[in-house]
Amino acid sequence: MGDSVIYYVEQADEPVNRAGERARKTFKYFWRELFWERRRIIPALDFAMVKVPFFQDGEDGEICEHMWIDDIYFDGLYIYGVLNNEPGGLTNVEQGESVCVSIDDISDWMFVCNGIPYGGFTVQAMRGQMTEEERAEHDAAWGIDFGDPGQVLLVYEEKEHPENLEEHPMCRNCIDDFRQQLSQNPDFLHEQDEDGYTPLHHEAIAGNALMVQAMLEYGANPASKTSEGYTALDFARLTGWQNVADLLEPRH
Repeated sequence: MGDSVIYYVEQADEPVNRAGERARKTFKYFWRELFWERRRIIPALDFAMVKVPFFQDGEDGEICEHMWIDDIYFDGLYIYGVLNNEPGGLTNVEQGESVCVSIDDISDWMFVCNGIPYGGFTVQAMRGQMTEEERAEHDAAWGIDFGDPGQVLLVYEEKEHPENLEEHPMCRNCIDDFRQQLSQNPDFLHEQDEDGYTPLHHEAIAGNALMVQAMLEYGANPASKTSEGYTALDFARLTGWQNVADLLEPRH
């Protein structure tokens, strides 16, 4: 994929704006996939990026460019990454610059696995307004076949296996080994990083309900807080993993 693939969109473009709303509501699936990618021995993703609008005041008003960031990390509150594109007109940001935004700030997300794109809501919205010839040129510039512009995939084989929306297939495949690891090293559950995050926090952010359930059974403390005062339940709610939140809700 070339780093020059940038498209400028009028802020009043309703299909693209609606696509951005869908991207923000479903960002949790992007992070869940990237979370599991880091556990894979052999990487499966061709790339994973988030689109962010950048602004600057110009002579004729505010200038906005939607550009992609990669090297993504998400802590449950903020998305961190590096600007992948070279700005077309903005001078207040540079390619390769570190970026930190909230989910509310993003306009899209996309990852590609085995040549199949997931996400890309605004990409498909823009392709839906193109002619077939323009779509072909667009896809050639990316080096990706985006297929039907009316279809956006969220997770692997979601039509054949809708349960993949609820739980990542790798989570189901790994849960037995994970339980064995917990039985051998339960102290792992009480480790905290420099920001106060425990393993339970991270699994909750990634929406791994089976992992969260196992951790609770082996003694993870759901009341443990990060240095900023967030529990795993807080993160499950913030990211929209209701199945995880149900497990972490206090029992009376």
